[in-house]
Amino acid sequence: MFDRHYAVWPDLVPKFLDLPATSLYSNLSVSALRYPQHPAIIYYGTTLTYAELEQQAEALAGYLQRAGVQAGDRVLLYMQNSPQFVIGFYAILRANAVVVPVNPMNRKAELEYLIADTEAEVALCGRELLDNISGLVGHTQLREVIVSAYGEYVREPTDLALPDAVTLDSSLPDLPGLTPWQQAMEAAYQPGPLTAGPDDLCVIPYSSGTTGNPKGCTHTHHSAMATTVYCSVWGNSQHDVVQLVSVPMFHVTGMQVCMNASIYLGATQVIMTRWDRKTAARLIERHGITSWRNIPTMVVDLLSDPDIEQYDLSTLKSIGGGGAAMPAAIAAKLENKLGLRYSEGYGLSETLSATHMNPPAAPKAQCLGIPIIGVDARVIDVDSLREVGVGETGEIVLHGEQVFQGYWRRPEATAEAFIELDGKRFFRSGDLGHYDEEGYFFLVDRVKRMINASGYKVWPAEVEALLYGHPAVHEVCIISAPDERRGETVKAVVVLAAGHDGTTADDILDWCKNNMSAYKCPKLVEFVDSLPKSPAGKIMWRALQEQEWAKG
Repeated sequence: MFDRHYAVWPDLVPKFLDLPATSLYSNLSVSALRYPQHPAIIYYGTTLTYAELEQQAEALAGYLQRAGVQAGDRVLLYMQNSPQFVIGFYAILRANAVVVPVNPMNRKAELEYLIADTEAEVALCGRELLDNISGLVGHTQLREVIVSAYGEYVREPTDLALPDAVTLDSSLPDLPGLTPWQQAMEAAYQPGPLTAGPDDLCVIPYSSGTTGNPKGCTHTHHSAMATTVYCSVWGNSQHDVVQLVSVPMFHVTGMQVCMNASIYLGATQVIMTRWDRKTAARLIERHGITSWRNIPTMVVDLLSDPDIEQYDLSTLKSIGGGGAAMPAAIAAKLENKLGLRYSEGYGLSETLSATHMNPPAAPKAQCLGIPIIGVDARVIDVDSLREVGVGETGEIVLHGEQVFQGYWRRPEATAEAFIELDGKRFFRSGDLGHYDEEGYFFLVDRVKRMINASGYKVWPAEVEALLYGHPAVHEVCIISAPDERRGETVKAVVVLAAGHDGTTADDILDWCKNNMSAYKCPKLVEFVDSLPKSPAGKIMWRALQEQEWAKG
């Protein structure tokens, strides 16, 4: 067991902790019983209490079961941050089904893949995203989409700037298979018994890999409960926490550290559908926000507001996040203004959020932190799989209750993702790092082939797999290119198919915008006669990559 970090372990935090032997949904039931009138959600000035949240989750769960959702069925949750996302998440669990959180940036081709891979027949969808999925009803396994405009939950007058997705009209087109959210709620069907337990599947976030299509990371209620509880206990969080939720809830940080941890504690989450620095400052001041998990670019944006001094942000007691390193100058500015040290953490879809966090009283800059409750983290040599020591760079491997069960219906990929050390099963993170004398871990590089564009992880093989759907693409290799603003950006090197010589770079770029998430879309296209290949016929992406950066 890795224990070098115990010397800097936070006071009052147990090193090991028994988890509740219940479903994740039970956390909502308990909090609604304890704090029925306490605000569970505040959404642009409108409050939803724990009693209301539980009642609405129950009603939607009853509708899902009446619509044919069975225990263990997968249901797509295709929404931006909103009360509907929280209600939908817990309704799916209450129906004894499995949540498949979908990136709201996903478009038709990506949705088709997820529907086929999960065999989902029902989806919950935000009104602004409906055009991407409505055409798939009846043409895929998908047979019903329950749709809501987020503004349906802004029931009190507000002076806050509302995102376009919140002000959108809730009316639906006359298409088969579409059900208005309010109609599903008003049916008031009672769900059957809650039968899901700790060993049943709970949630399947999708994590892109180096082999093409995204892979579903299967998490049980037990592994989902792990980071929900551990992240709450780590910072000694209590019922009086008021959390600003500005990171996306479909992503494991927003899902676990923000949404599910808040519900476990019976705390309040103040939800933003889209990031806006002035709105964020007003919410912190207006609602006495005490905790904010974010990505560093949000902090940079907030502190660069020329009007920042006019807001009272003094209620903030805890701030941190991950996804990219916090610039030292911004961390210093934050500490100078608010007296807060930014605390970074580390986790993956395969671990459903954090395996490492910085001790609240002793964070280190640009550091992943130390292994949290019950986590055994090691560093191994990539080739020999031999464990290495202090300061030596290798692949970070992880063992803990939050580690996933495996990739959805990918037994070979699952087998490749794990190794055995000291009689225990460790997940290979694919990240290169090292640890120091005190047991703090630091990220060095990536074992896997990945592009990091403004903190967004882009997997070239996935983009290539999507681009092969374009009729003019004969061969393609996705590489990174230097970019002054994003650090690196996505470039497609394309060999055109016969008869498509008239295809332009704009044709390719426009097709990408309609078929994949914006952050994955290539920003540059280069046409070539052929791609370099190894004697085995594999495209030599690394050679193209090195040439591109040499030019830059």
